[in-house]
Amino acid sequence: MAKEVQMSIKMESELRDQFMGLAASKHQPAAQIIRDLMRLYIENNETPNALTAETIRKCRRGEEVFSATSAEDLFKQLGI
Repeated sequence: MAKEVQMSIKMESELRDQFMGLAASKHQPAAQIIRDLMRLYIENNETPNALTAETIRKCRRGEEVFSATSAEDLFKQLGI
């Protein structure tokens, strides 16, 4: 099991009170919510992220690949 450490965060008291109140009303430990948010933040900022990785895989398979003679041609093909 990973070693647990403590972390301090500075925030406005109103923000803390709102967060703690909402966590309590949902019967969720505030620390677990923070850990979940941290994991989500890491996942969303991985290089490459899940969407980029899937796009690379599709490109390698030749899926959803467009050839265009100009930006205007590409936009037309993409419908934008």
